Order: sequence, then structure tokens, then C-alpha cells
Amino acid sequence: MPVHKPPKFHKKKPVACQRCHAHKVKCSGDHPCSRCHHVGRGEECQYSLRDRKLKINESYLDQILAENHQLRAQLHSRQVSITSDTSGFGQNQRRGSNSTSPVRNPLLGDRAWFYPYDPSAPPIYMGEAACTAFATRLRQFLTGNPETAHVARTQYTPESALVEAETQWPRLPQARLLVRVAFNQLSRVYHLVLRKATLDQLEDLYKFPGKREDPAWTAKFFALFALGEVYSSRTDSAATAGGRVPGTGYYVRVMGLISILPERPGVVHMESLLLLSLFSYFLNRRHSGYTLIGTAMRIGLILGLNHNIPERQCPDPIEREHRVRIWWAVYIFDRMWGSKTGFSLQIRDEDIHVDLPKEVSSPAAAEQFSDTAYLVASVQLARIVGLIIEKIYSRKEHRESFLQREQQLLLALQGWMQELPAHIRLPGDDGPPAKHIVSLHLQFNQCVILATRPILLHALYQHHDTHKPTNKTFQTAQAVITLSEACIHAARHSHALVVDEWINGSLPMYGYFYAQYLFSSTLTLVISSLLGSGAIGSAVDIEALETGIEILHRMTDHGNLAAAEFYENLIRVKQTLNPSTNLADEDYRENHIHEHITNSSVYNTPDAIVDLPHLPNTSTASGIGFTTEMAFLEPTMQDFLGRSGSDMDLVQPEELLLGELDSWPTLWTA
Repeated sequence: MPVHKPPKFHKKKPVACQRCHAHKVKCSGDHPCSRCHHVGRGEECQYSLRDRKLKINESYLDQILAENHQLRAQLHSRQVSITSDTSGFGQNQRRGSNSTSPVRNPLLGDRAWFYPYDPSAPPIYMGEAACTAFATRLRQFLTGNPETAHVARTQYTPESALVEAETQWPRLPQARLLVRVAFNQLSRVYHLVLRKATLDQLEDLYKFPGKREDPAWTAKFFALFALGEVYSSRTDSAATAGGRVPGTGYYVRVMGLISILPERPGVVHMESLLLLSLFSYFLNRRHSGYTLIGTAMRIGLILGLNHNIPERQCPDPIEREHRVRIWWAVYIFDRMWGSKTGFSLQIRDEDIHVDLPKEVSSPAAAEQFSDTAYLVASVQLARIVGLIIEKIYSRKEHRESFLQREQQLLLALQGWMQELPAHIRLPGDDGPPAKHIVSLHLQFNQCVILATRPILLHALYQHHDTHKPTNKTFQTAQAVITLSEACIHAARHSHALVVDEWINGSLPMYGYFYAQYLFSSTLTLVISSLLGSGAIGSAVDIEALETGIEILHRMTDHGNLAAAEFYENLIRVKQTLNPSTNLADEDYRENHIHEHITNSSVYNTPDAIVDLPHLPNTSTASGIGFTTEMAFLEPTMQDFLGRSGSDMDLVQPEELLLGELDSWPTLWTA
């Protein structure tokens, strides 16, 4: 019987990779081979044509799909939810160390932005969040020249004009009026002092003149006098008092008193620094305001205002609440000032452990404090401002994509609006809104603009590339359209609100913030007009530029230094749009701009739109009257806000990751 031998299995000869074959060296046949893997060039390990034709094992594909699913789940679990970003002030939150590919604001280059005022002096940093920086970026795009210079800020009160003169205490009737004017303008918006206690202190200082020798009390009341004087000024020209802003004399006196800070400060020093920081904006001295509020914050940390003080150490409930509200006033100013200048925040939310403002169950509390709900809303909005600066305008590395961060911020803004108490919403048909209500909603609109205008400017870049005589075409992503439209709606709303305040004579003539809101919204509407031929914006929005120029021009004539700076920037933008137009010509302004500021009694509310004669109809772009709140109800916005973190990657347009701005010069300022 024959014996069958088992068949011989010949070992398959390994196929050499191209690299080993080219070098005529022995190849292990692995995938990649050991030699390629050792030199770190596994990606160069190429196999022969016969090896490439080998069928891939189906289980290998299943493994790849499973790993992909697992990675998506891990990425989703690591995502920082908007709830954790916007809840619980003062609670430490540990952040994971793992990170995905960092994605910054696509409009931020790799270098900081500086511009020189004086060749003999060091340049000054320019934050990208500043509205004037945004205006320069817009002009650089419109001119096609990244070297287009930033407009130097020269419209501010210089140190040479802040020479201390002999400023005396005013007569008691005048002092009472000045303090009451300051309270009327400020106390419903910010908590800076105890109202009733401050008025009582004023009476004591005049009853016992010796108390006026105390520099702490002099500083507090002279700062109040400065604000009262600038708010009550009825001057029609800046020619009075040598062209100085009303109240400057009191301001100079106080700045001389705080040159040496106390080693053991008190809350009264915090009050003075808050008031001085606010008045600095009337002088358009933003850097001084930022420095003063930084000093106030450090004093607050020394006093422990970022912690709840035990009742046994501060038994008076009004004093305890005053400490709380003073701290949050510093916090609000820090976030607001940061958004105006683009500078870094001076304290992290994780380092704050004090409660939010709350009602005090005391009959005397109503005379000391303003509306608690309004103040809480202001604090929460200021925190969102801080998140915008951190997530959109900082150069730190983020774990989330740019659109994920946009989604988080818009969800926070939507939640803020939804939770806003009814009595601090804009009224419907009940007449004009109170000034402090208008101020709060202008701040909200500015948050929306600040968060979304990088996307809007990107849409303008894309629109420009689409209309170039080349084969390059883009289809604007729906996410870009949605965010750009939200930015434009917020700008239309703000522009109409400021115009209404101007028409009705309630706009602070020397104020900084209304001028800045008008400037910011006008820049956005200029971009809207340039995009009007596509899916975004409306061409009629260009008329807002003429209106903004006119109002800022009138405020400049009254001596408003901030308005003068913004006016100059708008003039440059207009000249860039139409170089043949001489906007310095007074006849042009009178004949073609003044006609847009006419009488009107229509107010912009959530249910109605201002339709001033010759002003752009804000309903043009969408068919209905839009306010910022209604923009959040758009189906495309709801779809964007409802996407999960992993789904957001699917709507991240590749062209959003711009690289061309990396070569643009940074703004270092004078």
C-alpha cells in the first residue's frame, strides 16, 4: 500500500518594497518593511503591482470602521458642553489635557498686531477684537493692500491737558445735583456705590468740612462730580473750557489723589477706581480705563471680594451685598473693556467664588440697590463676552473646531435671551424703551456681532474670490450664511436703536458706548451691502454708512472724542469704497447725509422695525422685520445650534481655514 506523503508547502517569497528594491537590499516583506519602519519612512513603503491587487480582508474594514466610530465617540465625550461653559460662577472646572487639532479664528494671523504712533516710542499692541482693528482689516481687504495703515488714535485727551488745577469742592446744591445726575445715568446700569449712603455721606462732608481732608472721600465724590458734570452738560460746542470734556478738572484732581495707593485699601477705593475707569472712556483714554480697572481688580482680590465673606465678619446684610455687587461691577468692566480693546481678561472665572447678586430682605435695601435681575443679566452677559474673547480672539489652542466654538457661544447668547425677565426685555407697543433697557440690548447685539463678524468677513473674502475672472468658484456653506445673517441682523437692530436714541434726544452726547455701537453696526452693514448680490446681506444697507457718519460727525462737533475717532475710521472706509468722493467736503455731508436724519417716532421693538425715511428697510433681506432675537428662531440657525459636536465637523467648510492672512502685517499701534 503506497504511503502518501503530505504535500510540501512552499513559503511564499516576500515581495520587496520599491525602496528596498531600488537600493538593492534585502526586504523583510512586512507592511511596511522593517527597514522603512526603522528610518521613519513607512509612508514610502510601496508594494509591487501584484501586491497592490491583493484583496483587503473584510474584517480589516470592519476594524477600521469600529475604530472610527470609537474615535468619534471619544471626541464627542471630550467636547466641552456649553452648559459647563456658562453655568456656575466661581466653580473650578478641570479641563482634560488631550486635544484635537487646534483651530483658531481664521482671521487671526500667527503674529500679534502692532502699530506705531511715534517712531521714538515703542509700538502698542492692537487687539483683533477692537472695532477699529476690524475697520482696518476691512480696508486692507477693500484696497487689496495688507500694508494699509491702521488709523492712529489721536482723538483723546493727552497727558499735557491733564494738568492739575485748583479744583474746589462745589457748593452743596451743585454737589447734590451732580451726584443725582450721575445716579440717574448710571445706577440702573451698574452698581458703583450705595445710593442712599452716598447721599448721606455727602451731607456729612458739608456739615463737617474737616472730613473733606480725607483723600479717600475726596476721590470718591470728585469722581462722581466728574460724571455728573459730563452727563449734565448742555454745551453745543467743544470750544468751552479750552475744548476739554466737562468734568475733566475733577478727574485730574482725583488722579492726583490716587497716585499712591493705600497699603490697607477699603471698598471706598474700589468705588473711586470704578468711577475713574468709566470716566476715562469719556476722554477716549481706553488704556487708562483698562489700567484703572486692573488696579481695582487687584484691590478687590486683596479685600477678598471674589469670595463670600462670613456673616460674623460682616453682619450688615447691605454691606455684604455691596461687596458682592462691587466685585461684579469690576468683573463687568473687565470683560467690557477687554471687548473694546482686545486685551486679555484679567481674571479667570475659575478664580471667582462669590455668589451672584441677590435681593436683600431689608426695608432700607430698596434705597441702596437697583434692580437685581438686571444686574444678574449684565453679569451673565459679561461672562459670555469673556468667552467670546477667549474662544474667538485668543491665540490659544482649542480642542474644538472654530464652528463648534461659534455654536457654543450662540447657544449661550440664545439661552441668555430666553431667560431674560420680561421687565427688562424691549417693550412691544407700550412706547419707547427705558435707556438702561436699550443699553442692555445694545450690549447683547454687540456680543452677537463680536462673535460672528470674523465669519462675515470671511464670507466677503469668499464672495470676492467667486467674482474674480478665474475658474475658482465657491459655494458658500450654509453655516457661513447662517452666522453671517445673524451678524447682520444684530447690526441692523443696533443701528436702528442708536438712531432712535439720537432722534429722541436721549443719546449721551459725550458718551463712548453708543458711539462705539453705532460704529460697529455700521461696519457690519457696509459688508452686508457688499455681499448684497449673493445669498447674504442687502445692497440697501450701504445707506447706514451715511447715517452713521452724520451722527458721529455731530457728536464730534460737540466734543465727543471717541466719536471723532470712529468718524475718522468711517471716513476712511467710505473713501476706500468710493475713492472719487471727497468726504472731507462739508457740502457733501450736508447735502447727501443730513437728509437721512429726519423726524420719526417709530421704535425698534421685537415686533416692529424702524423705518426711517431714506434709511435702509431692515426687512428687505428676509421679508419680515428682524431683530436679533428673531434671528435665533430661523430654521437654519436652529439646525446649526442643534448639531452635535461630531456632526459639526461635517459642516466645517474647508475654505474657512484661511491661510492668506498669516502673511499680513500685525497691528502694533501708536
